[in-house]
Amino acid sequence: MELIVPTLGESITEATVSKWLKKVGDSFEADEPLVEIETDKITVEVPAPSAGSISEIKVEEGADVNIGGVLALLGDKKTANGSSEKVQTKEAPIEAPKAEKVSTPPSTNQDNTKLSPSVKKLIAENNLSVDKISSSRSDGRLTKEDVFNFMNNPSAKTTSSKEREKVVKMSKIRKTIATRLKESQNTAAILTTFNEVDMSEIMKVRESKKEDFMERYNVKLGFMSFFVKAVVSSLQEFPAVNAEIRDENIIYKNHFDIGIAVGTEKGLVVPVLKDADSMTFGDIEQNIVELSTKAKEGSLTMDDLTGGTFTISNGGVYGSMLSTPIINRPQSGILGMHNIQKRAVVVDDEIVIRPMMYLAFSYDHRIIDGKESVGFLVSIKNLLENPSKLILGV
Repeated sequence: MELIVPTLGESITEATVSKWLKKVGDSFEADEPLVEIETDKITVEVPAPSAGSISEIKVEEGADVNIGGVLALLGDKKTANGSSEKVQTKEAPIEAPKAEKVSTPPSTNQDNTKLSPSVKKLIAENNLSVDKISSSRSDGRLTKEDVFNFMNNPSAKTTSSKEREKVVKMSKIRKTIATRLKESQNTAAILTTFNEVDMSEIMKVRESKKEDFMERYNVKLGFMSFFVKAVVSSLQEFPAVNAEIRDENIIYKNHFDIGIAVGTEKGLVVPVLKDADSMTFGDIEQNIVELSTKAKEGSLTMDDLTGGTFTISNGGVYGSMLSTPIINRPQSGILGMHNIQKRAVVVDDEIVIRPMMYLAFSYDHRIIDGKESVGFLVSIKNLLENPSKLILGV
């Protein structure tokens, strides 16, 4: 039996084998992940079509393979005494004998199969030994925090190597990010306009409603839902910002699919909130948490990443005070959020201390005029400083 590269999306024609989870001769059960492959957008695990063992690996790690290509040849499942066991069909399943459980102390981490995909990647990319990393959990399972703590421990660093440089091949995702960002700079006439917003009223709403919101939606009330609501309302007022240039035509979008930029270990991805105009604050927060979790675990699907009409990027979570975000083609605009700092501002002719955030709106000047760009950003500012308008819709 052949292990085939599955179809991953209409626009994807090839993938790169990033890591084999099994080696030649290893046995596996049906649906057990065998290999991890990455495209220019997502990383996926290819599962076994049925129980068996790997007879031959056709594509080594780091090599590219076309969609529909053969990754490996699969054979009969190996038994404990080395003999072969025919793969069971779905019509007559036979339960494999269960191996006796061997109790191990909670502090040992010998079983790599119990590690989450993100932890496995972190360990593999940094060439670490699982046995040397201590777990902070009672069940002995490693977390990313355990790995980071181990890496940050001076005694854990290797000093024997005399290499002063490390050459690492760019991943397909990283190459795509580099290519598309450069294409955006080369294609669009990108300008950025700035403003600042007083976050006092939003912070008051969050503080007064956080417990009720959590009880109702089982998720925290964050800042992003306010920004998504403000962006959607402003896009409706300034339709050119929600449009794109296609050949010699301007395509005005009547749907509002907002991309939320998320930083991951492999690079920036932009999962999309589909039909954000029809979402409540709770819907937005729940979907953001779900998409962010999938992004960090590497389990985003093509549907999660396609169809965006506008993007929001929050550099503030990393401490950024001000930036000029690059447009996510073929969109025509992107909003940059930044960190909140208490600053002295003038209100009603008095100097007061307020929590302020700088906003940056990068836009394609080919389709959006300066007047529209400024008006769009001022609209967002006014809505954020008067959140009752967002909540009540008036």
